[in-house]
Amino acid sequence: MGKIAIPVVNGQLNMHFGHTNSFHVYETSNNQIVKEEQLTPPPHEPGVYPKWLADMGVTDVIAGGMGQRAIELFNQNKINVFIGVPAKSPKELVLDFLEGSLETSDNCCDH
Repeated sequence: MGKIAIPVVNGQLNMHFGHTNSFHVYETSNNQIVKEEQLTPPPHEPGVYPKWLADMGVTDVIAGGMGQRAIELFNQNKINVFIGVPAKSPKELVLDFLEGSLETSDNCCDH
């Protein structure tokens, strides 16, 4: 059982993690999506999203890119980070993740 969070803009993956105003959070069990929520995060400041998502029980974050410090903060909150994924719908990304076919590459974030 896990919870996967994805930053979203206009129904698609938001490539700029810190500039997102919506997260889709998927609860999974036995490689199936059992619950889907769309959540509005608190105002963005360094360290806010990792703690907020950890408090909700999120275990994994899928993102286009994010800064190294943000990755470290997520890891400190026991959240795995997968970056450099293609711009797909959040549900497609979660299904790829559950199937073990999620494509990751270099961090899309350049700062």
